[in-house]
Amino acid sequence: MADRQNRVGSKIGGAGVAGASESNVDRRERLRKLALETIDLNKDPYFMRNHLGSYECKLCLTLHTNEGSYLAHTQGKKHQTNLGRRAAKDAMEKPDSMAPLTAQQQAALKAGTPGFKRNVIKIGRPGYKVTKVRDPKTRQAGLLFEISYPEIAQDVEPRYRFMSAYEQQIQAPNKAFQYLVIAAEPYETISFKVQSKEVDRSEENLWSHWDVDQKMFTLQFFFKHDKRLLSSSRMESAPGYAPGTQTSGQQMANPLNPFHAPMRTAA
Repeated sequence: MADRQNRVGSKIGGAGVAGASESNVDRRERLRKLALETIDLNKDPYFMRNHLGSYECKLCLTLHTNEGSYLAHTQGKKHQTNLGRRAAKDAMEKPDSMAPLTAQQQAALKAGTPGFKRNVIKIGRPGYKVTKVRDPKTRQAGLLFEISYPEIAQDVEPRYRFMSAYEQQIQAPNKAFQYLVIAAEPYETISFKVQSKEVDRSEENLWSHWDVDQKMFTLQFFFKHDKRLLSSSRMESAPGYAPGTQTSGQQMANPLNPFHAPMRTAA
């Protein structure tokens, strides 16, 4: 029987020299404890928790039972190799976001034209609040948007525009709706699906404000009246009717006619 206690290099009373497998287990455990103290998983873009309660690495497509197992995986050869490949691919396909802008790009940025595209890491969607409003004088219906950008980039102001349903490629086009798109780096671009009515673009009915101190972007607009459905005698008290839009003796639209054929008022 071999003497395992008095072998060369062993400690008296110990269990003998650790083999390669035991050394590997000990190394991975030490790396796991070190990673738990130094790495924040909330900032790891490849860390994901699935519906089963386990953890996945979106870069390597591996499954892990706990956070320690995932952190040990991030220190391994496979994960580090994939990180290098992803970095090389991104550097080849996209320009450097920290590179200084050229004179042409700076001019395009000041003019507000899409003259260049920068690689910006998105940090999520902003918080927002939508309120239905109505003009007390004209009875026009409208919407008020309040969007919070607490982590907006320096010297960046939110921008917006109205988009047709046929411009976007996320949903099936529907001519009954249009989209209000609002963007501000480094947040994700958000859009709101609203009715495809004509927007009143007058200064008092369409306005926006950017509060630099509160980091709050406010936008309000009103829809124009659909005068085809209004009559001077029966629709004066209806919501959305603007007084003075119909005079006596003029032709008015029949609200019950789907083709909006004009009819004359009774003498």
